[in-house]
Amino acid sequence: MRCLGMSGPDRALPVTTWLDRFFRWHHEHHPVSATFIGVHEHDHRLPDPSEAGVAATLAEARVLLEQAPEPGSADGFEALDLRLAVGALRIRTWELESGHMVRNPSLHVAEAVFGAMSLLLTDFAPIDERLEALTARLSAVPGFLEAAGAGLADAPAAWIERARRECRGALSFLELGVPTLTVTRPGLAEAAASAATAFRRYAARLEEHASRAGGAPVSAGADALALHLAEAHFLREPAEDLAARARSELGRSAERSAASARRLGAPDAAGALASLADAHPSADRYLARFGEIWRDAKATVERAEALTWPDFPIRYVPRPAWSRAAAPDLYFLPYRSPAAYGRPRSHDYLVAPVDDARSAAEREALLRSHSDYVIKSNHVVHHGGVGHHVQNWHAFRSPSRVGRVAAVDAAARIAMLCGGTMAEGWACYATDLVAELGGFEPLERFAHEHGRARMCARAVVDVELHSGRMSLEEAAELYRRHAGMSPAAARAEAVKNSMFPGGALMYLAGTDTIHGLRAALEAELGGAFSMRAFHDAFLSYGSVPVRLVAEEMTTRARRGEPLGAHERPFLTTAAPS
Repeated sequence: MRCLGMSGPDRALPVTTWLDRFFRWHHEHHPVSATFIGVHEHDHRLPDPSEAGVAATLAEARVLLEQAPEPGSADGFEALDLRLAVGALRIRTWELESGHMVRNPSLHVAEAVFGAMSLLLTDFAPIDERLEALTARLSAVPGFLEAAGAGLADAPAAWIERARRECRGALSFLELGVPTLTVTRPGLAEAAASAATAFRRYAARLEEHASRAGGAPVSAGADALALHLAEAHFLREPAEDLAARARSELGRSAERSAASARRLGAPDAAGALASLADAHPSADRYLARFGEIWRDAKATVERAEALTWPDFPIRYVPRPAWSRAAAPDLYFLPYRSPAAYGRPRSHDYLVAPVDDARSAAEREALLRSHSDYVIKSNHVVHHGGVGHHVQNWHAFRSPSRVGRVAAVDAAARIAMLCGGTMAEGWACYATDLVAELGGFEPLERFAHEHGRARMCARAVVDVELHSGRMSLEEAAELYRRHAGMSPAAARAEAVKNSMFPGGALMYLAGTDTIHGLRAALEAELGGAFSMRAFHDAFLSYGSVPVRLVAEEMTTRARRGEPLGAHERPFLTTAAPS
């Protein structure tokens, strides 16, 4: 399959035409991501993981890079989009040439299962149309998995292990979830059964390879990490400096946490954190508690006039029946970014239900894992409230075409890494903001401050793992020791970090850049600084690298110009030095 107009180099292309070609290439070769973005012409397809398919994707990416207009041929947000799209192509080219993504069975399983689930998560089209696409995608699964299996010999054992678990989730969806759909269509049951058989065969191949998987490297390499930092995050700080700063902070965090815990009357940090689970909703108030805490957080932000809260309602609802058996084994997000195009007026946040079929002990464990603090910090502030949800609303209105879609959640990661420092940096900063505004009780604030250790640990692991100086086991131990994570959670986090270079450090880099920008503009503007105006202006740029937004807003402030993206063309589009 060929993108139109991809015959060869043409540096004279208008930037708008080139960007049209870039997005057409992106959606055609990443059809599951396109579904999540809200582009539905490829809903019946899965990507082509075969050797020929990878070669075609790579060849067209290279042509696009050859055709890319010169940086000085555009200005404003069009120039920004050109720079970000070129960076995305360079990173995708590395992924395909190096095999780092091609040899990962976890990513293939995710594309196959979420290719199906993406058609059921929202009512973006009549159910008959979505079930027709679902049937087509499920029918494509056997061929997809057969082609994807060619790279298993080079897959690291940890990635195979993760993929095997995700195959269990896929089978739960196909055999327990699909039959619960209240409507069906001819051929759907047969397609689901055929897909289930294919997943079983793929899982058997995974088991065979796991038994003899050796020490296949998980490290992408220092050069690849540097590529991601320069072409996606636009960071000026070298990776080693970022990691050193994060490690230094980790070294001080344990002592601070212990002192804070003693002030709260707890023997240590672990004891203080564990006591948070005691304040949890009852089973009959569980679902309602999410909405109550959401309204409280919104009121906290609005009382302080911290930002303009958009009219973008969210509903906390139980996970749909078709997803419940599968979700624990998959990258099934409770809050998944709404589609950038064709989004609904309100968005559903999918909460793990308190199932009456569970034992009393299991129900109590679920309730304790969803304490008021967890609901507030994670499910409301970070994801469903002032964090991701508010940022997404602004992103969809960005003048940047890349900024509208980059941070949309796809099968296993966001659509383009260049949206990462904004999406995760803002969500973590938003939690800091609510703490600053008094939205946390003392014990909750302690837990929030303790949580920064996880951000720092992520940055250290990202740099050290992909520079080849840290093993997966050492990464997991770092998470256990400094972030207080369980062995299973620490291992899962380290494995995920190994799959996506530059994906873990973006939390710390983004958050700290936002804090630094705010401090600089408060000093620059003095009494003219407004928290609401600053946050509204910052968010208006969409899901683009925080470093570029910081440079842009700083330049505008010094010139006495409006700070927001909608006020004038983008100024700062130079590549990082």
